[in-house]
Amino acid sequence: MIAPPNIFDRDLHRRRLDRAATTQSRANFLHVRAARDLAARLMMVRRSFPLALELGARHGAFAAALAEIGGQKIGLLIETGLSAPMLGERLRHQMVMDEQRLAVAEEALDVVVSALSLHWTNDLVGALIQIRRSLKPDGLLLAALLGGSTLTELRQVLMAAELELLGGASPRISPFVDAPDGAALLQRAGFALPVADVDTVKVRYDQPLELLADLRAMGETGVLAERPRPLRRAVLARAIELYFERFSGPDGRISATFEIVTLTGWAPGSDQSRPAGAGRSSEPRRVFRG
Repeated sequence: MIAPPNIFDRDLHRRRLDRAATTQSRANFLHVRAARDLAARLMMVRRSFPLALELGARHGAFAAALAEIGGQKIGLLIETGLSAPMLGERLRHQMVMDEQRLAVAEEALDVVVSALSLHWTNDLVGALIQIRRSLKPDGLLLAALLGGSTLTELRQVLMAAELELLGGASPRISPFVDAPDGAALLQRAGFALPVADVDTVKVRYDQPLELLADLRAMGETGVLAERPRPLRRAVLARAIELYFERFSGPDGRISATFEIVTLTGWAPGSDQSRPAGAGRSSEPRRVFRG
């Protein structure tokens, strides 16, 4: 059996999430956006889900999104995550669980949702296979994860600054799934009716250090297992200059791209001629089908 690649340091990721548990509320716009979108998608499905599991729950963002729209689709929602502090202390059903090692019986769940956590798994297909096995026949997966265009501006200026000053560059931004590959990943994991679509979010900042502060606050800083060499101050200063030169608008503010790829798939079942509206959105998106 071939071991999965060790791309991310999962223990470091947990520690970063623990740290961000007290700060994420000031920079949780992406996770709230993803949670609300998943809740809206679930409401469009013409059926109910007695037992639901959330992977990578953050202070009840998905549960709050369901409550906001009056969602009664879910009977019992179990919130899980790698970080106990990030789950928060609320009167809910919660469990610390690694997204890479699901402690769930086969065919036990009606729906699995995940708002921006699966992009940190070392073996995404393996994680999707575990999710599919945990779902009942005709069970639903709704998962949002960061896509390949995320932080493209930051990636470019850091690489350019290191090449210019040091003659070489270290990888500093984590690799993310390419959107067109999303549906294919679901197919490889055994899901039926796979769909991947993309929501591109542009965020404006007065300067790049504010972007870096947000990434730290939300627990989305890099956790590559192969540590890059320490970032020198001169390199960071040059990267900031390049950011303003290449990606600032007429008002002098810089832009940062976040790409949210949403995967929709169904565990194989007897009646799947129609996905019952799952995966549609009111916003224009790029859509990829398997």
